[in-house]
Amino acid sequence: MSQQPQATDSPKGYAFALGAYLLWGMLPLYMKAMAHIPPSEVIAHRVIWSLPIAAGVLLYQRRTSDIRAAIARPRLLAMAALTAALISVNWLIYVWSIANGHALEAALGYYINPLFSVCLAALLLGERLSRMQWVAIAIAAAAVVILTFEAGRLPAVAVGLTLSWGFYAFFKRSLPLGPNQGFTLEVMLLTLPAVAYLVWLHSQGQSHFGKDWRDTLLLIGCGPVTAIPLMFYANGAKLLRLSTIGILQYITPTMVFLIAVWLFGEPFEGAKRIAFPMIWAALAIYSVTLIQSARNRRRALHNETALRPE
Repeated sequence: MSQQPQATDSPKGYAFALGAYLLWGMLPLYMKAMAHIPPSEVIAHRVIWSLPIAAGVLLYQRRTSDIRAAIARPRLLAMAALTAALISVNWLIYVWSIANGHALEAALGYYINPLFSVCLAALLLGERLSRMQWVAIAIAAAAVVILTFEAGRLPAVAVGLTLSWGFYAFFKRSLPLGPNQGFTLEVMLLTLPAVAYLVWLHSQGQSHFGKDWRDTLLLIGCGPVTAIPLMFYANGAKLLRLSTIGILQYITPTMVFLIAVWLFGEPFEGAKRIAFPMIWAALAIYSVTLIQSARNRRRALHNETALRPE
């Protein structure tokens, strides 16, 4: 079922969206505390401990029948398997980047992502972009080229996060399920391989679960820190205009950027001092186009209402 764009912003929507973006922004602190645990083990626990929370929400909403219906549709199941694979790749890259001192690159990836998404929509869906939106995309691409030239390689973390999340969001749009149902189905599909992997780790004596109470609690906590912001976001997005969501989403990479530089002590020098301001300029241009588009829609709606006969 297609959802009509939200015409006004709801205070409840702001609360949900801000909660999601602030929790995501603080996530590097949590992941850094598990830097000594292999990212693959962390991801497996993110999947397993997310499932009870996601399933509990559906039980509360009495929407479990949607999951049963989805499982009976092979095409829908295949599409959910694809989005599940993409989100697990995104999580894996993100966890690895925080543990290995590449949080700045992770922030860059999430800054670029909105521009990549609109570019993807233009190339694959035929959506028309304004000249200024193309300018913003070109500036962001130039920033990536500058970073690549200095390092002698692509900023793999930033590119990986951008591609995995961008395609995840793209295919997620075509998944005919509500956001909570879709997330639940994704973690259900990932649970079996996650459990199998953790059983294998335990058999090899390499599992961190149950050996130390601190690590065990952190791994169990992967469920809430994964599921809660995702569900906050899903509910907030339904109550806010697309332009509002488009601007609020910069909260997360900005927090990750500040944490990387001030708390993790990652170097912010050389080409990064050129590339990041270029990305910020590109996002400023893109944000202006979002605001202008929203104003034009409101003006058109007002004119249409004024022309209606009493």
